[in-house]
Amino acid sequence: MNPGPYQPSAPLQGVSHYENFPVASVLCPPHLRPAIAAIYWFARTADDMADEGDAPPQARLDDLAAYRADLMATAAGLAPSPRWAGVFGQLGPMIAQFALPVDLLADLLSAFEQDVVKQRYASQAELLDYCRRSANPVGRLLLHLYGVKDAQSLEQSDCICSALQLINFWQDLSLDIPRGRIYLPADSWAEHGVDEAQLLRLDSNPNTINLIAAHARQACAMMLKGSKLVKKVPGRGGWELRLVVQGGLRILDKIEALKFNTLQQRPKLGARDAAVMGWRALWM
Repeated sequence: MNPGPYQPSAPLQGVSHYENFPVASVLCPPHLRPAIAAIYWFARTADDMADEGDAPPQARLDDLAAYRADLMATAAGLAPSPRWAGVFGQLGPMIAQFALPVDLLADLLSAFEQDVVKQRYASQAELLDYCRRSANPVGRLLLHLYGVKDAQSLEQSDCICSALQLINFWQDLSLDIPRGRIYLPADSWAEHGVDEAQLLRLDSNPNTINLIAAHARQACAMMLKGSKLVKKVPGRGGWELRLVVQGGLRILDKIEALKFNTLQQRPKLGARDAAVMGWRALWM
């Protein structure tokens, strides 16, 4: 996983960025910040186990299994191992105070475990199943904290979070593919006359460009489908969510401005983009 499309302008003290964790700014209600920070560190630590350093795959999986055991112990009110005392020392009280759904935290670990062993996706359905576990739990955990629990809102949150994950993938093709990870679903390669060798060469041609464009447009449609959720999240959280949505859409603008050639270049957001996002957020 890689840094995502939205970086908050004023992060919480000590909190850097986890790509599917966009809500960590001063717009977050103060009483929810400890819970959000605890969930963040839980996810960030597991993500680093899956992705960072040079440990072999089995060692990463063993670490993630031990981490999962500590999560389950913490959720049961038992003492976890001392290995990640800082993470679970923060998370445990938040699970108890807010009755956080532990199955959503476990879903995140499932996605990180998959990152260790899987570098190709056969279909869009397979990719969306990964998003269901890597991205959607974050939105559902945040909605839980805000007390928004109706089925339509959860579905809209899933659309936003999956769209953010997909936008991150299409933004980062030039980084992920050299690392051996191809998130573009294989069944869509044939539809556009693309093969794996072209992608591994980062070959920018009309077929690969059209492939990326098709997936970028799908992500845009998914984001727009979920965007009505911004009116359901109360107070400052709703404004934070507006900026999250606009951050994702702005990256899609940048991808389109590159004529969808993210095999060669990674689009980034700058200060001028923040102003555009803020203006668009006001009109949502």
